[in-house]
Amino acid sequence: MSIEVPQHRFWDVSLETDMGWRLESTYLGLPETFYSQVLPEPVARPQLVKFNTTLANSLGLNLDQIPMEKLANLFSGNQLFREGLPFAQAYAGHQYGGFTMLGDGRAVMLSEHRDPDGRLWDIQLKGAGRTPYSRNGDGRAALGPMLREYLISEAMYALGIPTTRSLAVVATGERVHRERPLPGAVLTRIAISHLRVGTFEYANCRNEPEELATLADYAIARHFPELTHQPDRMVKFLRSVMQRQAKLVAQWMAVGFVHGVMNTDNVSIAGETIDYGPCAFMNAYDPATVFSSIDRHGRYAYGNQPRIANWNMARFAESLLPIISDDRNEAIEVATTAVHEFPHLIQADWLSALRLKLGLHGAATDIDEAHDHSLINDLLDWMKQNRADFTNTFRTLAGDEENVGCAYWEDQKFCEWVARWETRVSVQGGSVAQAQERMKAVNPVVIPRNHRVEEVLANANRGDFQPFDTLLELLRHPFERRSTNPADYAPPPPGTDACYQTFCGT
Repeated sequence: MSIEVPQHRFWDVSLETDMGWRLESTYLGLPETFYSQVLPEPVARPQLVKFNTTLANSLGLNLDQIPMEKLANLFSGNQLFREGLPFAQAYAGHQYGGFTMLGDGRAVMLSEHRDPDGRLWDIQLKGAGRTPYSRNGDGRAALGPMLREYLISEAMYALGIPTTRSLAVVATGERVHRERPLPGAVLTRIAISHLRVGTFEYANCRNEPEELATLADYAIARHFPELTHQPDRMVKFLRSVMQRQAKLVAQWMAVGFVHGVMNTDNVSIAGETIDYGPCAFMNAYDPATVFSSIDRHGRYAYGNQPRIANWNMARFAESLLPIISDDRNEAIEVATTAVHEFPHLIQADWLSALRLKLGLHGAATDIDEAHDHSLINDLLDWMKQNRADFTNTFRTLAGDEENVGCAYWEDQKFCEWVARWETRVSVQGGSVAQAQERMKAVNPVVIPRNHRVEEVLANANRGDFQPFDTLLELLRHPFERRSTNPADYAPPPPGTDACYQTFCGT
């Protein structure tokens, strides 16, 4: 059902063309049960505080000559595109294991954009006000959490990990009320789609197989077009989503990233990292690391992420049962067989990622996978026992000049392990020095250390964005030890961050 839009809220159509927008509304072709048309709530005094010029350029947008106040009006939701009406998506999800009907409670999709290479992107405003799915929320967002998503999603992108990205952050000139009043903001999120496992759970629980099939065909056409005309496309769709999830979570594990809220509504079927609420990067290696204030039992701890990804894929498979086969028993058998493959997928991706971190090629004829597993796990065990920093241990092994005098080299067990690693390197051919050069290309010097992130956000809340910009620039070049790289950004915090907590940012 369409909604009335006051004419003054529409953007000048000539500016849309000048800026390079190529707008579409493919999602609105789905049954209306999957969305509700809703307008972003206007804000009082929009001010553009962050704009991602590099991302804009990659999308084929030309925004350099557009006045800041016009961009602020667009990326706050005060003004709207004329192509298609904004909407909030409906979905469900298992949150900490419990099923809940959900939807975009504070996010509004402005439109979709087709870049010069033909790729389709969602343009979503986060913190745009109440929607039919807001329940008791105000639909708004605070500046700190929106800047946090901007910062860490850019860090993930620079690390080569699939992720949604942030195009802009606009301060609203209003306060949002949480434990205390905070400056408000709206973030513009760019994603290759916002289709989630929870979207399919929502479709399945409606008991309308035709709607579920329509959604699946839309997702296949958008993300897996090679499957479109295959008769067994639904089970291949399941397997394709599983492959992307396995690789994504293995990449998280390889950089010490803890997502923090791996609910099924936060699992993108396109394989992007989405929702940067309670996420953080691990310092001292410990599989039990948890940062989220509400994850009291460690369900989403660092070391549990592969298992939870498997659990999420099982929920996805369940949601597809009605369209995998008309025979439910056959559908269950096919889906179960597929899901049982997931642990092997993620284990293979994890092994591949850790081999890269250690400068290792694939196993030689006399070095099988079991040997490499043992080598890697022994290093991780040593790191856990000695509370060694995850990121800096690998930079030390890579021969990083800053870590030559590291205390690790005084530990006998570490040196014994290094001797085993050097033997493994020699078997594959090439020198240790060559392996170390490869390692420097995949092991970051700088990650978003939690204490530094908190510092720059605190300064930004006071109106000082310089520390934020400094950290952002370093995170965009994570593998380089740059001449402008302050030494304080690489080390972990003094003491321990065992008591550090993150929050969902709602």
